[in-house]
Amino acid sequence: MKDRITLRNPGGIWVLRAGDAVLGESRNAVELTEGDRAPVIYFPRDDIATVFLDPSDRRSHCPKKGDAEWFSIVTAAGRIADAVWSYPNPPEDLARIAGHLAFDDDRVTVERI
Repeated sequence: MKDRITLRNPGGIWVLRAGDAVLGESRNAVELTEGDRAPVIYFPRDDIATVFLDPSDRRSHCPKKGDAEWFSIVTAAGRIADAVWSYPNPPEDLARIAGHLAFDDDRVTVERI
């Protein structure tokens, strides 16, 4: 199915950087693939330095994942607006991403090391 969502354990250690700041590292990331879109890595909130995150007024809705809350990243180098999202209450079949954060990999670095 073209728009099917799959979740998997991508394995390895995943690191998140914004400029020179390391925001987190995880061995428990979840990879979400939706249809033919590029996979998105979701980091457990506990593995991210949330002190760098500032809640945003932005909200969005996905018919398959539910309501998303958004955050901006604030570091010494500056602010990256609306670069982080989370689905706090996804449907049961996507419950693995609850409590996780995803990052705009066009504006931050998400990599497996």
